[in-house]
Amino acid sequence: MLRALVADLAEAGVEVVTTRDERLASTDLPAHVENVGDTLQKDAVVEACLLESDAVWPIAPEAGGVLEALSEQFAHNGRLLLGSRPSALRVASSKLLTARRLSDLGVPVVPTFDPRQSIPPQYSRWVLKPDDGAGCVGTRIVDGADELAQAIADLDPAVECAVQPFVAGSAVSLSLLCREGRAALLACNRQRVAVVNDAFCLLGCVVNDAAVQGEYAAPLAAEIAAALPGLWGYVGVDLLLTHGGAQVLEVNPRLTLSYVGLSSSLGSNAAALVLGLLDGDWPEPDVATHAVPVTVNLEVPYAP
Repeated sequence: MLRALVADLAEAGVEVVTTRDERLASTDLPAHVENVGDTLQKDAVVEACLLESDAVWPIAPEAGGVLEALSEQFAHNGRLLLGSRPSALRVASSKLLTARRLSDLGVPVVPTFDPRQSIPPQYSRWVLKPDDGAGCVGTRIVDGADELAQAIADLDPAVECAVQPFVAGSAVSLSLLCREGRAALLACNRQRVAVVNDAFCLLGCVVNDAAVQGEYAAPLAAEIAAALPGLWGYVGVDLLLTHGGAQVLEVNPRLTLSYVGLSSSLGSNAAALVLGLLDGDWPEPDVATHAVPVTVNLEVPYAP
């Protein structure tokens, strides 16, 4: 995601500075890279980069409030925040709050329960996940009410979790451009998800896969943006296509894996579309009409 974003920004004529953990391999990013060691150094380096910048585009997980805290820091320092507002992050970073907000406004969602409250018994299989988790990290699939009850009893009291029924359907994500309660649909993506050791594992995605395009996508995008008007810039939405229609799993107010193939799929610079929001520009309604499928693969090739 970092490589794709920096490449797009550089192509758009933006001078980019970014931070990178010094333990990682060096890269040929078209940017000035500040290597970071321990946590104390990280805070100082981020602050120095912030003071030198006109705008900031955070790439961070929702877990532990990291994305929200960074976004608030950037906004309070008077820099242009190229991302969703803290008010929207506070809701979207919680699966429970997101499901409640969307459901109250009539948006179809996968039923989402607080494990500390009564959970209806009509489902035979469940997914237990961190309430503020990112992606598939920390997910656990359990069978039956007894196993679910034991899994809930074993939870760390300090960790907030959410419970959802295991719903049969196709895993799909939407790539949106959002601003002030509006949304432009950039892509419908097929998510390649496997179940490994009773947990979900993301293997990759196909950006703008024709198999998951549908009339459901644009109206759903509009409803989500209206429900969370603080969403801004690139936003991902995870959902399931079921026999009863599309159901939202979660809203990701940040870059997602699908961004990696988005510019290639659209044939235009996705970051430039986000930057255009600063000038009041809005993508054409048919921005994704001539998109082509692009595969993003997370699997490591087998080398015997």
